[in-house]
Amino acid sequence: MYLTKHHGLGNDFLVVLDRENGRHGAQVDGALAARLCDRRRGIGADGLIHGARPDPERDGDVDLVMHLFNADGSRAEMSGNGIRCLTQAFVMSEEVHDAVLHVATDAGVRRVQVHESPDYRFATISVDMGIPSPGSAIPAPVAEVMEGRFGTVDMGNPHLVVLVDDPTVVDVATQGSWLEEQFQGGINVEFVAVGPDPDQLTLRVWERGSGVTEACGTGACAAAHLARAWGLVGDRVGVHMPGGHAEVVFDGDHVTLIGPASHVATVELPDA
Repeated sequence: MYLTKHHGLGNDFLVVLDRENGRHGAQVDGALAARLCDRRRGIGADGLIHGARPDPERDGDVDLVMHLFNADGSRAEMSGNGIRCLTQAFVMSEEVHDAVLHVATDAGVRRVQVHESPDYRFATISVDMGIPSPGSAIPAPVAEVMEGRFGTVDMGNPHLVVLVDDPTVVDVATQGSWLEEQFQGGINVEFVAVGPDPDQLTLRVWERGSGVTEACGTGACAAAHLARAWGLVGDRVGVHMPGGHAEVVFDGDHVTLIGPASHVATVELPDA
């Protein structure tokens, strides 16, 4: 099996493309994801993405199908950083430097634009993330302990956004894991503060199925959406995360995520 490793702002993914793995493609499941994403006994990553060949009858007119597995082997609907990594892997295999692709995900089809880049190691990529939807109801144990502003958002995957004074002092592993456990099916948790400059947010994240990560693309969009609804930011929001900076741009309620993808390595796995 051939795969590539990429990261979007330190949120790293292994990408397996059918087109690089023979006529019948690759066999990818949650067990393989958990094994390969292990940072001690595998390659190490926050998730594994299978870029499958589309079936025109099932998938419609798309270029690629995204199957996303978290580091623990569970299935995820969508990842803003992950879809950029998948798209970078695809254009590398096509040997092109810019492209517009339509990618089918478990959260729907996303339009992805790879902006022209002189080499394959780094690319800036824009993702049409659609219109955020209201999230799930807040469970009673969460409502009882929370203070200040908080809310849920559905970006194709579920998010809880918590406004705090300083995300850098939050015990993300402890608080994030507890909050996730209160929601049936789990949830991604973003701890966010306004600043350091106008129309900017600082964010730290607990990701469902992966734990503390350096960045979360859908989380950046969820946080910007609620912060904008609360009157804290405008239509173009810079989101600072431990792994780096992404931009979230609003056209009405429509959201575009802009950020980098970096190629780390190309890997050949043995048969067993």
